[in-house]
Amino acid sequence: MRLTAATIITAAASLSLISMGAGASAKASGPTLVVYSAQGYDSATVKAFNATHPGFNVTLNDNSTGPLLQQIQAEGNHPTWGVLWVDGAQAFAQLDREGLLAKHIVPKVSFNTVGRANIPADGSYVPTGLTATGALVYDSSQIKPAQLPKTWADLLKAQYKGMLGMNDPTQSGPTYPLIAGVMNDLGHYKSGSTASAIRAGEAYFTKLKANGLVINATNGPTLSAIAAHTIKMAIIQSSAGYGAEVSTSPTFRVAYLNPVTALPGVIGIDGKMPKVVQEEAQKFVNYVLSPRGQHVMQIGDPQGDSLFWPVLNGEKPANKVIPPLSSVPMQTTNPYVWGPLESTVNAWFSANINNG
Repeated sequence: MRLTAATIITAAASLSLISMGAGASAKASGPTLVVYSAQGYDSATVKAFNATHPGFNVTLNDNSTGPLLQQIQAEGNHPTWGVLWVDGAQAFAQLDREGLLAKHIVPKVSFNTVGRANIPADGSYVPTGLTATGALVYDSSQIKPAQLPKTWADLLKAQYKGMLGMNDPTQSGPTYPLIAGVMNDLGHYKSGSTASAIRAGEAYFTKLKANGLVINATNGPTLSAIAAHTIKMAIIQSSAGYGAEVSTSPTFRVAYLNPVTALPGVIGIDGKMPKVVQEEAQKFVNYVLSPRGQHVMQIGDPQGDSLFWPVLNGEKPANKVIPPLSSVPMQTTNPYVWGPLESTVNAWFSANINNG
């Protein structure tokens, strides 16, 4: 997720000081590691890593999650990515099922409870931070807290017709986990079946569309629609809402329907790369989960993705606008159940909700 050009400028300015003090001029001589990432702080992190690890050559392919995953699939047996770093574990679970991820890459650091809950048994990917998807972001100058919906069912009421927006799951990485989370909850997946959960979710989003749901590509256009009073609220990623609140839209607020879905920022290594590149990738992963790497994540995009809950003991959120995690009604879905269903669910959503 990225909100404004100012975010990129802030990140670059912050890291220029780090680079100047860490011998950034050392010439890289090792193999090239390409990081595919949709994180707002990815450029800052890559610059800081290169500045403190002379001899490595880490480059960045920054894009939205959907296009990055499409690029990985298009590369097939000739990948150029060495590290993938995006929000949501579903894509990683599917890549793991396809045998594309290196195993047992989890650094030996002190994860907190939510961090441990988002580590797979085979260690094929690692959580680096946590946000919530399906957060209700609204403009308090247009709609007051007392007027907000309290439940997901409330969003279907006539009084909210035409007020709600969300993102396109084929473009916005956090949006498929949102849809999967709604299906998981409405279909009571744990006591039912995946098929019944999907049917319940499809029925729900069909009704939501009939109530005037507005779809935009990603967080930026959706937040702009709220600011332009085209809509009054949206179900998107929590960090996007907090970012708007602390930067361009001080009347924006974030509320939570029960439940929202945990959205870990996740990093994984391409298991098909040569050993030397995988070793370099592991050092990058270790850096991201180190105190220095976590600090860079928290300053690299202070008006966007840096507004996350840490997954490591001893770390705190970067801004007081972020409430205690214990106050957020959050569910965790099984990425190995929902990951393989992403293309099918997204195709249905595109045909019936985006364009239906």
